[in-house]
Amino acid sequence: MGVSKSALESVTRYLARDLGRYKIRANAVCAGPLATLAASGIPGFKDFEEIWGLRAPLGWDLQDRTPVGRAACALLSDYLNMTTGELLHVDGGYHAMGAEMPPTE
Repeated sequence: MGVSKSALESVTRYLARDLGRYKIRANAVCAGPLATLAASGIPGFKDFEEIWGLRAPLGWDLQDRTPVGRAACALLSDYLNMTTGELLHVDGGYHAMGAEMPPTE
């Protein structure tokens, strides 16, 4: 999923650049994992709950969609009317911790 996410980030920035002249904002919400019907089909998804809970400084509840919804509402509101081309991470701070390195042999 890394390449797909990078492409989405790039598209968001290009949309912001190209649509800004029309006063159209383009932003993306980068959410932590949420327990959904689609997520149940991802092998190993259950492991995310423990990993995210341990590594996210603010913690993370896979059942609580409220933080993601609030972030989307904030981006759509007039409070952030001059914000475009941004990637808003709503993941309890997990993205800021960096990737954990596998143990070396």
